[in-house]
Amino acid sequence: MKASEVLCKSLLNKSGILDYCINPYTGCQHACSYCYARFMKRYTKHKEEWGEFVDAKANAPAVLEKELKTAKKGSVYISSVTDPYQPLEKKYELTRRILEILSKHDFPVTIQTKSSLVLRDLDLIKKFSDIEIGFTITSLDDEVRKRFEPKASPVGERIEALRVLRENNVRTYVFFGPMLPMLSDKGIEETIRRFSTLADMIYFDKLNIKSGNWTLIKKTLERFYPDLVKSYEEILFTRNDYYDRLKERIKKECKASRVKCILCY
Repeated sequence: MKASEVLCKSLLNKSGILDYCINPYTGCQHACSYCYARFMKRYTKHKEEWGEFVDAKANAPAVLEKELKTAKKGSVYISSVTDPYQPLEKKYELTRRILEILSKHDFPVTIQTKSSLVLRDLDLIKKFSDIEIGFTITSLDDEVRKRFEPKASPVGERIEALRVLRENNVRTYVFFGPMLPMLSDKGIEETIRRFSTLADMIYFDKLNIKSGNWTLIKKTLERFYPDLVKSYEEILFTRNDYYDRLKERIKKECKASRVKCILCY
C-alpha cells in the first residue's frame, strides 16, 4: 500500500449529511470490496487501485484552525469518504489533532468508523458536550469481515469499543450495512437484540452497486462464496422483494427490542 503526505486547501466542507464533513485522508486502508467511495480516485493522480493508497492531509489541523476563525458553528461528520481511524492514524494522529481543535470550539461531532482505535481518543471525546460515535458493521461473523473488510478491526473489537463508550456515557450508534444478502441477514433478529444493548440508534442500509464496486464484490464472492454469485445477481440486478422482506423483519425486531432504528433504503 502506498502512503503519501499531501497538502489540502480546505478541510471543513459543506455536507449533505450534517452541516460539515471532514476527511483527514484520501483513500482508505480498510480496502472493503463493497466501498462506494472509490469514485474519489478520480480526484487523485494515483494509478493504484482504491484501497491500495492513502494520502494523509499533513496540514489538516492548521487548515482547520484557520477555517474555524470564520466558520458558522455547526455539526461535523467525521468522515464521509474515508475512515478517520484507519491504521495510518496511529502514525499521523490527524483525527486526534482535529478533535482537539473542534473540542475547543465545542462543535457537535459525529464520528463513523470501523476501527477500535477510536478508544485512543476517549479522553478528547469526553470533553465534547455533543458527540456521538458510530461503528459500521456488516456482520457479526468475523469470517465475513475478513473477506469483505480485510484491514478493518475485528467485529469483536468494535463490539467491545461500543461497550466501553457506553460505559463512559458517550452516545453510540451502529450502521449495519451494507447488508450483504445471505450473510448479513443470518440471525438478524439476534443481531438487533445484541446491538440494542450497545447503541442508542441502529441504521440499516442495503448493498448499493455504484462506482464500479460490483467487480470487486463479485471477485470476493467467487473466491469465498461461489454458490451465492447467481443469487446476488438476481437480488441486485432484477426486480425482487428481497430487501423489502428483510426490512419487515428488521422493523418487527426493532419494535420488539425497543430500539430506535432508521432504514436508509
